[in-house]
Amino acid sequence: MKALLLTAPGTLTMTDVDTPPCGDFDVVVRVAACGICGSDIHGLDGSTGRRIPPLVMGHEAAGTVAQIGSQVRDIKKGARVALDSTIACGACNDCSSGRENLCMSRQVLGVSCGTYRRHGCFAEYVVVPQHAVYVIPDSLTFVQASLLEPLTIALHALRLGGSGAHTNSAVVVGCGTIGLTLISALAAKGCRAIAAIDIDASRLATAKKHGATIGFSGNDSDVAAGVVDWAKQHGSGDGADLVVEAVGTTAAVQIAIDSAARGATVVLVGNVSPRIEFALQTVVTRQLRILGSCSSAGCYPEAIELVASGRVDLDHLVSRVAPLSEGAEWFRRLVQREDGLVKVVLEP
Repeated sequence: MKALLLTAPGTLTMTDVDTPPCGDFDVVVRVAACGICGSDIHGLDGSTGRRIPPLVMGHEAAGTVAQIGSQVRDIKKGARVALDSTIACGACNDCSSGRENLCMSRQVLGVSCGTYRRHGCFAEYVVVPQHAVYVIPDSLTFVQASLLEPLTIALHALRLGGSGAHTNSAVVVGCGTIGLTLISALAAKGCRAIAAIDIDASRLATAKKHGATIGFSGNDSDVAAGVVDWAKQHGSGDGADLVVEAVGTTAAVQIAIDSAARGATVVLVGNVSPRIEFALQTVVTRQLRILGSCSSAGCYPEAIELVASGRVDLDHLVSRVAPLSEGAEWFRRLVQREDGLVKVVLEP
């Protein structure tokens, strides 16, 4: 089969690779669409240690079931499906308690980190266990369905943060794909005061299309002070009730902490940097609740319902849809942070 293969750090090549075999409990999916994730972009040069060549990357995917294993009962050949990027064992204590994202044997599609190599979806076919596929309604396009994965990341983070209509104000730091899905999900859940923070003015404009009520430039030295003043107007004391950080740098996490009200919750989703400086005294003296949010767990049904009902519009995320054969060029343009590019979806 044809695949876009990471052959060396920074080098992507269209080539032929073996079609993956189907195990008894597996499903082979003919990939129809796969989004380029920020983690793919950051991992392309090898700096994150999670994209060790040779590797077929890609984990934001949807397609059609081409083959099922002998023990698969609930998925039919020809079904239109979205894929969960998390491949868990399904048998450990975490999996049985609904925390499959924390499974000790967890793997991620399109990731190679030394302890495992799991080829992903920038290819004609991908094989996954049956529990990692979700049937989608005919009303969803494959491009939309490929973006359910980042929406589930947002929903999981908001679930941890306890968001809802009772949240007076929420702040999202970073308006890439995850940040924009966070804003869309907050709006869908009834939060009426949503602040977006980013260093890119065009992304702030896009954030407002997704439901942000105000935007703040992350380049401003006093951005957190502006957020605090805004939050006070919405009855949130001396900062926002909920802050979600979707970048993963020292500067972005600091803004998130400084934007939170005393006793508020800060959820950390971004993880570009393995280590950051941390404002420990601020967190302790303001009694902030700091949570890390990893992947998602059990969020696909909600994500599908939100998109199918029209409460969340994923089409606004998509900057370009391009053939997989042009994948290397689109990676290059994303790495260079070309103006106007947020999400590129590749079609094998």
